[in-house]
Amino acid sequence: MSSQIGEILVKSGLITESQLGDALKAQQEAGSGSLNHWLVKLNLIAEKDLADILSQQYGVEIVQLESYTIPDDLLEIIPQNLSQKHGILPLVKNNNILTVATADPSNLTAINDLKFITGLDVQVVLTTESDLKAYQEKTYEKGVSYDQIMQDIEDEEIQLVEAEEEINLKELEKASEDAPVVKLVNAILIDAIKKRASDIHIEPYETVFRVRFRIDGVLYEIMKPPPRLKNAITSRIKIMANLDIAERRLPQDGRIKFKLSGSKEMDFRVSVLPTLFGEKVVMRLLDKSNLQLDMLKLGFEEKQLKDFKDSIYKPHGMVLVTGPTGSGKTTTLYSALAELNKITTNISTAEDPVEFNIAGINQVQMQDNIGLNFAAALRSFLRQDPDVVMVGEIRDYETAEIAIKASLTGHLVLSTLHTNDAPATINRLLNMGVEPFLVASSINCILAQRLARRLCKSCAKEVEVNPEILVNIGIPAAEARHMKVKEGKGCPECSNTGYRGRVALYEVMPMGEELREFVLNGASTAEIKKEAVRLGMMTLRASGLMRLKEGITSIEEVLRTTTND
Repeated sequence: MSSQIGEILVKSGLITESQLGDALKAQQEAGSGSLNHWLVKLNLIAEKDLADILSQQYGVEIVQLESYTIPDDLLEIIPQNLSQKHGILPLVKNNNILTVATADPSNLTAINDLKFITGLDVQVVLTTESDLKAYQEKTYEKGVSYDQIMQDIEDEEIQLVEAEEEINLKELEKASEDAPVVKLVNAILIDAIKKRASDIHIEPYETVFRVRFRIDGVLYEIMKPPPRLKNAITSRIKIMANLDIAERRLPQDGRIKFKLSGSKEMDFRVSVLPTLFGEKVVMRLLDKSNLQLDMLKLGFEEKQLKDFKDSIYKPHGMVLVTGPTGSGKTTTLYSALAELNKITTNISTAEDPVEFNIAGINQVQMQDNIGLNFAAALRSFLRQDPDVVMVGEIRDYETAEIAIKASLTGHLVLSTLHTNDAPATINRLLNMGVEPFLVASSINCILAQRLARRLCKSCAKEVEVNPEILVNIGIPAAEARHMKVKEGKGCPECSNTGYRGRVALYEVMPMGEELREFVLNGASTAEIKKEAVRLGMMTLRASGLMRLKEGITSIEEVLRTTTND
């Protein structure tokens, strides 16, 4: 079929012989995916044009999936693994005929398998591959039903261990391995992945036990399991993360590797903290497939990107990235390291913890309990002939001193600090005890960043806003009178929040001669900021307003993530 469709597309003038060859080569090298998939992936043909040709060739109707409401009984006949394996979506069952949507009507193997498994006649209709995948995800996402799982737990009347001073470990381990508890924990992990959560919080209180997800930087309550389940659920997670279920008085850290359908793996970084009413568990989702290492796609303005790249390509000096926890500092640092990661460059990193493994970079996990901290790792790096060194965070004078000395002796040092903006970083280092002349001579660039929620493309609409509000947040009065902004109304795509995804806001402050003079002369943070803006620095608020004008984010998000200049 592949060659037949390829020939038809060439004859119809939609692709050339050379383009067909490129798609076949890509398919062969990948060892997976249909020719149709690779033609679209390589942008050689539009999905709609391909669907039109397939519809004519096989005499099948093209359908719009949004016009169908798929009954739950069909999802039981065709479960998710079968749907994904064969690239089909069940739509309607009418008497003995099952209608399924596919992007590849030539896949006779899939059709014959379905006939055999279901005992029904199978009728095929056509859709595009992107629509098919989107609706598969949306349809089967409904499969995670906490209410149903909790009902199963009630029905089975499982005796779960209550919170007592003396815990019977055998009973606790048995309770954590009970099928409904395992099912509930798995459902929480899978649901977090589907909802694009960055963190899962499992929190015990005196009378309440709750699960919250952080989605696009904001926490949402997902469910409240009965408090009697808290020990069993916590122990199940600890077993999965290879932690000690007998130790309930001290914090513990671990990792869970979770295999999804297909070959995709998701890592969960697990942190367990003893609280007044039990152990609180926080899991950070680490999805390497979503790690954005292309600096062009991070969200820099053109001048900001040039300033940042210039600073990391200098042979020595320090580049500091600042911002609160969860503001994307690690992603920015990893993207800089990926840019510098060449065969000719020796890169070492000291991280706590190592979040993602990057080939070609020597990454060291900090272990304070045996004395391996940032300062100790830095000292060792300097005996390892490094070109580039990345320190997870400068927390104290000792680490700052070694990092600055390294930057002044021919090494490029990348690190993070917790400050509110780029100019404030100077005084933070001075307050640690670093001499002004060392700060002035060592720093190449300071970058501050925040993550603002991105408006949902499906439901964002223009709204009129009182010009006074716009003027108060920093828009010039003349511009505010005519400016329209967007707001997300809320829809199924964004779980009725109005937001889907996040966009980075940057403040890039390169340290030129003028700013070095200001630092040496003991200028205040406000004076340094004023001079940096005069020299062309875009502040975090200005970056947020730029995204507001572009219709990417909302007034609410600009106010939430940035302060007035």
